[in-house]
Amino acid sequence: MARRPARERLTKPIDPTLPDRERIIAAFMALLAEQRFEEIDLSEIAARAGVSLATLRSEFGSKIAILAAHAKEIDRKVLSGSTADMVEETERERLFDVLMRRLEAMADERDAIRSLVRSAMFDPPLALALNSIGVRSMQWMLAAAGVSTAGPGGMMRAQGLALLFAHVLRTFVDDDDDNARTMAALDRELDRGGRALRMFDGLWRMSSPLRRRSHRRPRDEGDDETVAA
Repeated sequence: MARRPARERLTKPIDPTLPDRERIIAAFMALLAEQRFEEIDLSEIAARAGVSLATLRSEFGSKIAILAAHAKEIDRKVLSGSTADMVEETERERLFDVLMRRLEAMADERDAIRSLVRSAMFDPPLALALNSIGVRSMQWMLAAAGVSTAGPGGMMRAQGLALLFAHVLRTFVDDDDDNARTMAALDRELDRGGRALRMFDGLWRMSSPLRRRSHRRPRDEGDDETVAA
């Protein structure tokens, strides 16, 4: 598979008119495009953002917290978009549209995302933290697509979608601006994910009588003891 041509490494300027919090997020993403996650020092982030370490600490407790805030901002951008054109779409089509909107909102940060993906491959704690952030975001993406996020089934959907999206990102970071390969990858992953989800939903329905029985058992046993007494 052809790789996306390497972009010229330029120091990305940070808009000084942005609020401190937004400058810090922008600075961290700019640094990620230039170096690995584990190489970035907190003092570098503060310097690039043009804030003091005290200000950085008042806004964020860690680099992971900055990434979580960035993901939340991407969530907001996706959720603020109109859904009028999705009214007559199937659930799968809505998910495809919502996730493509998310990728389009991340288009200017491919280099930073590529760097982060590579670091996570060799840093299990970072990978776990990114998964947690991803699951939270995917709960909102499911909601935007009109898919239930309630109960254990909803959590399983969010986790599955987070893994699916992580796979698509590996194509996205090296794709061309038209995102043709990314759309094809997302299409394939949604097909696979749909089959897995239908299997899970079937197993969940099959186990429903067993779960209801286990929930009733303590009460029934208590009633027996009362009668015996």
